[in-house]
Amino acid sequence: MTYSIAFHSYKGGTGKTTIASNLSAFLAKEGHSVCLLDLDIYAPSLQTYFEITPKKWINDYLYGDAKFNDVITDISSLIFKDEDGAKPLSNGKLFVGLCASKKEDFIKLEGGNSDFRKQLFHKLIMFREKLIETYDPDYIVIDTSPGVRYWSLNALALADVFFLTLKMGDLDIEGTKKMVNEIYHSFTSYGSKSFLIWNKVAGYCMPSIDKKENVKNSCLKQNNLNIISRNNKRDSPLSLLSEDNRQQQQQQQQQELQAEDQKKEQIDTEDKLSKEVGMKVISTIPCYCDIQFSKKEFLTAVQILHPFSERIESLAQLMQQELQDKDSE
Repeated sequence: MTYSIAFHSYKGGTGKTTIASNLSAFLAKEGHSVCLLDLDIYAPSLQTYFEITPKKWINDYLYGDAKFNDVITDISSLIFKDEDGAKPLSNGKLFVGLCASKKEDFIKLEGGNSDFRKQLFHKLIMFREKLIETYDPDYIVIDTSPGVRYWSLNALALADVFFLTLKMGDLDIEGTKKMVNEIYHSFTSYGSKSFLIWNKVAGYCMPSIDKKENVKNSCLKQNNLNIISRNNKRDSPLSLLSEDNRQQQQQQQQQELQAEDQKKEQIDTEDKLSKEVGMKVISTIPCYCDIQFSKKEFLTAVQILHPFSERIESLAQLMQQELQDKDSE
């Protein structure tokens, strides 16, 4: 059975493309067959992510200018090779279907009368059916355009599960409320499931609040320095070093208190929004600045050991459990 998962957001910059790409790669690494579709026609980015140019774009297929097999690209060997590049590291498969980013394509997809739009939407539905018939993927992962736009709604209509990503900010939160009320309830009323993913929250970039042992050791060192300093001149280098350590310890304690306050505020906000919109929080992902500056951040989950990789693995497991529960209902 094939499951379709769509990543959506109220506005751009929430990290949905990075999460969608990493989740797709992780599922393929685990041995699943996955097809990742870039249906963000306003700002498609997966062709840049994977540094590939397909024979034909999804746009071409919708216009009737391309064969189906020319649209889907198998990139399994591109990302799952051993160090010598001799053989794949997984029996899983990862395919991608990409949208063109040319202005004329965007205008063509957005333009036209209602009959033309209905025709394109019908072709999009048939595209998914052809994808399932030809490749029999376990998962179709869809990266959508942010906001309430015509093609965002078309992409969401293909999905069994929606992941609505957002950041901790009033604009994201209020926009998410509006979007859920306006469009999500109409989808979920027909059996689709929707979840919140809080991304780039505080935690990783701040010092951990669980550092009792480190603080204890720091205090012991500080007491030893204080004892020694009393036996030396007031302005000795050792005394100055002791003062520096006290200031560092105070700064660390302030940072830990700040991190604790941010964590509490975050949890309260998550719970409040979840209750207001009636959507479960399936994952909370801290801000990982170190991978955001990597050119290959979209493959972090399969290339390096990192806390972000663990979050993606957890998201995959929770998603699979939710899908099982959905099937048993």
